[in-house]
Amino acid sequence: MSQPWKGIFVIVVTPFTDSYELDEESLRKEIRFCIEAGAHGLVGPANASEFATMSDDERKRWIEIVVQETAGQIPVVAATTHGHLVPAVALSKFAQEAGADGVMAMPPHILHPDAAGCYEYFKAINDALSIPICIQNYAGPAGTPMSNSLVARMCQELEQVSYIKEETLPEPRQISLTLQAAGDGCKGVFGGQGGIYLIDEWRRGACGNMPASQATDVQVAIWDLLEKGDEAGARKIFNQILPLISFERMHGVATYKEILYRRGIFKTRVARAPGKALDDMDRVELDAIMADVEPLFSL
Repeated sequence: MSQPWKGIFVIVVTPFTDSYELDEESLRKEIRFCIEAGAHGLVGPANASEFATMSDDERKRWIEIVVQETAGQIPVVAATTHGHLVPAVALSKFAQEAGADGVMAMPPHILHPDAAGCYEYFKAINDALSIPICIQNYAGPAGTPMSNSLVARMCQELEQVSYIKEETLPEPRQISLTLQAAGDGCKGVFGGQGGIYLIDEWRRGACGNMPASQATDVQVAIWDLLEKGDEAGARKIFNQILPLISFERMHGVATYKEILYRRGIFKTRVARAPGKALDDMDRVELDAIMADVEPLFSL
């Protein structure tokens, strides 16, 4: 797709069966939900997709399914972060051949290279592809935070590096600094962190946000109101969903899956990511939060 990436590009959450296998049926259902909910693009398997718990074969199958089910309706950005440039290039080439519209990657998430190593890694991916690359600048421990000047340099010097997902703190200010440093070399900077800074990011010139998929319809509604110039209307919805975003930031993947399960999209709440599932009291709090959020759902 040649149109610039803009809007809510949701991170597709990975559904698993009770035996921890990839639930392909629920994944396809999630894609249809995201598209019907108005998502402007789909991304993954990334952090919210539990990519670090998946084999390369599973990640490839995931990408194939998402590309097939999307069928060109909106852009699909395949997340290809890996521990070294060799497997990252291989997975990125697979994604391109599978029909992904772009790729997104963090620097190696275990060994954390220095600035020169980060540049070499993204240059290798760049040189192997003919589709856009989004650099994910993510805070530790999984991320390898990079300076505004480094990501701007890669946008300016590496032909396929076109977008940044900025998730280092303070995130809205970092978006401003990256846009200033990159100039015309960058087609856009996305925010992340579940959309908790969405309005501030938009005001500073972000081209969109990449939250997880469980409330796609609500995040899209906020963005669309901002784009129409109705910041007051967008903030009203944002304030209504903010307690849920705060809850998500505490419980992570368990929250995404709980909501997708409640919405009838996932068949299980099973996660591979470490961490406790929601307990009974967590669900009491979530029930109270969802009483205010569910009226915002359009599906």
